[in-house]
Amino acid sequence: MAKEKLFRYEAINHMPNVIQMESKDPTWVASVKGTWSTIFGNDRPITLELACGKGDYALELARRFPDLNFIGVDLKGDRIFKGATIARNEGLTNIRFLRIYIDHIENYFAPGEVSDIWITFPDPYLNEQKKNKRLTASVFLDRYRTIMGGRGTIRFKTDDPTLDDFTMEVLVNQGITPTVRIEDVHRTNHGNPLLDIITFYESKHLQKGLRIRYTEWVLGT
Repeated sequence: MAKEKLFRYEAINHMPNVIQMESKDPTWVASVKGTWSTIFGNDRPITLELACGKGDYALELARRFPDLNFIGVDLKGDRIFKGATIARNEGLTNIRFLRIYIDHIENYFAPGEVSDIWITFPDPYLNEQKKNKRLTASVFLDRYRTIMGGRGTIRFKTDDPTLDDFTMEVLVNQGITPTVRIEDVHRTNHGNPLLDIITFYESKHLQKGLRIRYTEWVLGT
């Protein structure tokens, strides 16, 4: 298994649909930021899936919306390899994978380059001392504002009640009212087919009988 993982980490260095941070090259960030229209070969709107794993959501969205662009963002090279391989095998040209630390995300996108963000089952960081590492913490919302040019839609799914409560508190503190709030996605007639996309981890949560919560909001200036 270790050899297989090493192979995947090496393989993504040569996959054209994967972009990785290059810590040894200080000019690399500048070469990516603001150039996504060139990378995709068009200026269509870009949607991110943060903490994407192998990119279940981004892949399905890319299949359903061929006229939009999608980027799965994660640090785990093994998972990104799997998603990028699926995209390559299916001939999906409107999706890329970005292997970075998400807390540096504003270094990789110019203001306004991103239009929408999905946050699907991120690490809840249940240790209170690590709450600012949660992807819905105020510090992250500020980063999203930067790359979205001050305004954009955030879509958030979680099985974790602690993270969900934390997120709702953050929104209240920022004066944000959710545009959509669903307390139990799979037991609600919500009418949104995008919410029926089930990730690998979501399937595990459902097998355990956990409740999936969904919140959507517009992130303004």
